[in-house]
Amino acid sequence: MDMFDLTGRVAVITGGAGLLGRQHAAAIADAGGHAVLADIADDVAQAAGEVARDHDIESIGIRVDITNKDDVETMTRTVIDRFGRIDILINNAALTVKGGGLSAKEYFAPFEEYPLALWQKALDVNLTGMFLCCQSIGTVMAARGSGVILNIASDVGTISPDHRIYEGARNPHTGEPFNTPIAYATTKAAVINFSRYLATYWAGRGIRVNSLSPGGVHAGHDPHFVRNLTRLIPLARMANPTEYQAAVLFLVSDASSYMTGSNLIIDGGRTAW
Repeated sequence: MDMFDLTGRVAVITGGAGLLGRQHAAAIADAGGHAVLADIADDVAQAAGEVARDHDIESIGIRVDITNKDDVETMTRTVIDRFGRIDILINNAALTVKGGGLSAKEYFAPFEEYPLALWQKALDVNLTGMFLCCQSIGTVMAARGSGVILNIASDVGTISPDHRIYEGARNPHTGEPFNTPIAYATTKAAVINFSRYLATYWAGRGIRVNSLSPGGVHAGHDPHFVRNLTRLIPLARMANPTEYQAAVLFLVSDASSYMTGSNLIIDGGRTAW
């Protein structure tokens, strides 16, 4: 089990205050690592405090706009000043209705009416933010000769969303129709190849880069939608929020020391048929 031990290691988790970001942080802390929750949300310090309290290990929260290069550079310096190192980067941040404070009508608009500004914002957060974080923190890792980067993609980065599952379904927060937007699916597909590129680029500098593609996580979804989706999943259910923790720990620890440039899909078998 020593291969999974992260004692003394420092992990930066973007989108750390979100549903899965907090789970990633818990996985790090459980293994003895220091979780740095980086998020644009106002409650990021509170989220980090909960991780520190629940796992009895130092964790911090940093409010950062990952689409802003200066913000990202400041975040990197802050972590280095506090801990003296960065061993792990988990690029988890992504544009969502709730997290982005967006209009559901626009975010879930059909392709023919999808707002250009929202398309651009998704590119900025989901890709440019990842680019900036990898550039800043990866440079630090390369100089030291070691590091692990895990980029969170999605099952819909490998397959197209099945648009039929949204028929008759409503967003539980707004009561409006919803879907998987074109911008989300497109950027998540790009994350996978972005990870492959960096894996080969930095292989000689001691940095491993992989991506993780989760399936849908159950979080109060419309029961009609859940029924439609689970019919497409061999395990016949959506994931629980905690079910990616072990995979994250595997991918950022020495347990996956010979693994780079890979995309690990954990979707209950959805992409198997």
